[in-house]
Amino acid sequence: MLEDPLRIEGVFADGSRATSRLWDESFPEFARMLMRALADLVHPHGPLQKAASVREYLGSLRHFLPQLKAVGFDGTVPSLTRVRLAECMFGIGLARHEHHIRAILRRLDDLEGVFAPDVRHFLDGQPFKIRPARSRKSLPAYSEAEWKRLREVTEEGVAASYAIFRQARVDSKNGQDWRTGGLSRENIQFTLRHEGPENVGFGLKHIGVTRYNAEVKPLYRDGVYEAVAALFPSTVTVFDYQVLFGIRTGIVPDGIAELGLGDIDWAGDTTVLLDYIKGRTAAESLTLSRKATRLLEQWLDHSSISRQFMPEAFKDRLWSRYSVTGPARWTTEEIDAYSRGVWARRRGLTGAEGKPWQIHVHRIRTTFEASRDRRLWTGSGRATIDPNHTPAVEGDHYVAGQTPTQKDATETIIESGQADLLRRARPRVIDGGDEPADLVEKFPELVEELHLDGTALAELIGGERDVFAAACGDQLSGLHGPKGKPCPARPWVCLLCPLALFTPRHVANLMRLRAFFGRQWQQMPSAAFMAVFGPYAQRLDGLLTLTYFTEAVLREAAAEVTDCDEELPLRPEELTA
Repeated sequence: MLEDPLRIEGVFADGSRATSRLWDESFPEFARMLMRALADLVHPHGPLQKAASVREYLGSLRHFLPQLKAVGFDGTVPSLTRVRLAECMFGIGLARHEHHIRAILRRLDDLEGVFAPDVRHFLDGQPFKIRPARSRKSLPAYSEAEWKRLREVTEEGVAASYAIFRQARVDSKNGQDWRTGGLSRENIQFTLRHEGPENVGFGLKHIGVTRYNAEVKPLYRDGVYEAVAALFPSTVTVFDYQVLFGIRTGIVPDGIAELGLGDIDWAGDTTVLLDYIKGRTAAESLTLSRKATRLLEQWLDHSSISRQFMPEAFKDRLWSRYSVTGPARWTTEEIDAYSRGVWARRRGLTGAEGKPWQIHVHRIRTTFEASRDRRLWTGSGRATIDPNHTPAVEGDHYVAGQTPTQKDATETIIESGQADLLRRARPRVIDGGDEPADLVEKFPELVEELHLDGTALAELIGGERDVFAAACGDQLSGLHGPKGKPCPARPWVCLLCPLALFTPRHVANLMRLRAFFGRQWQQMPSAAFMAVFGPYAQRLDGLLTLTYFTEAVLREAAAEVTDCDEELPLRPEELTA
């Protein structure tokens, strides 16, 4: 904070310099205190890391000081009471101004302890104006044609720029200083390789229009920009890498932009564990695929010469780059919308109307999620819930914008889940009679729903339709498999199936299932057991009670159980021994 005039001067993390004035002479002493507090909010002491953020806070001060005058403030801290401050906050127009003012006043009190306890309590309280939540409509995934085009364009851009870099590196080894050897590709790249990109010396303003057009333009169509970008990747090249990296990994854009070299953990020569920041869930990690690992290795090589000349603060950032035309030559800032538009024009990405694509980087992750292979999650290609996402996040960000085919698959999953819940809620079908008439009398809905005639009822009661744990009303119904083929469900699935009829002759096998659940409980983590066997074990505990079977039946069945895997039709991976 400097005076005469009252202003803030700073050098920020991206290397930019800025001077910002208050332009308000009301309450000079109090204004100086506020400016000192604002200066202390700048990184590393506070959250402000850009000159634009400082200017926003200064704009809020310019709204605040006139409002203080309007409520009768005399310029002394003791007169800024809680009531007067509340009146002033009510008069400020925008919620962001109130947010900024509260932050400055809290920092002022931290530095100088000038406010009474009730004023500090007021500053720490809830704001009067709540900033409205940003309503963001989920963007749909790119179509297959768009996704393919985007991947091809970025792959071509990365390959072309890397080939130019490799050639420029070779040229730089065969040249000499252009000031003594003349303007040639080898000499220009030699000088850039040894002196860096900041003092090129062969630009238009250095050697004049005539020589520039005669000697530089024939070598590089885009002049200095192209010559420098050959060795020092430009913003367009960096965005090629970032988009392709997002296509191959699905990492959120803000996580990609903030990556540092320390986030890369090399587990061997070909495997990379990458730590990154995801806005909704904080720190995450990902083991990169082979293609993503190769791309990362290539970028580290592509940016190796740049890292020799960039400031120390930038060397540990993955996407640090040099901009020939930007106000801050070395930068790590996230690539803005304007630069993305420039990139789209250079890559020839146009929509149906012939206009450049509006590249929405979050659609890259949405498309990645929509197109990835999900069979490893649940064994079904229809699965939509990523184990790393909550259902709410999956629905809000990756299911909302769907193609018609994806929407049909999602609705099928919802209908299947609802039907499963209804089946689980149905009462147990348990019969101890030996005549079909008894079953018709006790469970008329079951008989009507399954269209059981006299012959089918006799088979059901007589044991001709038995499976391991129950009698099945229709083994070809297709509840757990294709219609018209035998049900492929495992023995315990019958416990929740509406087609199952339990009779005293099944109690021994139900006891064997309960013993099997007990062995699984001992060898599996409790969370895994509940996810796989929990609903069936709970239904079985309620089934094997005196409510449904007599004590004699239960005792006789328990005596037949030897508590070993050979008693059940198990697959090798289901054995507990």
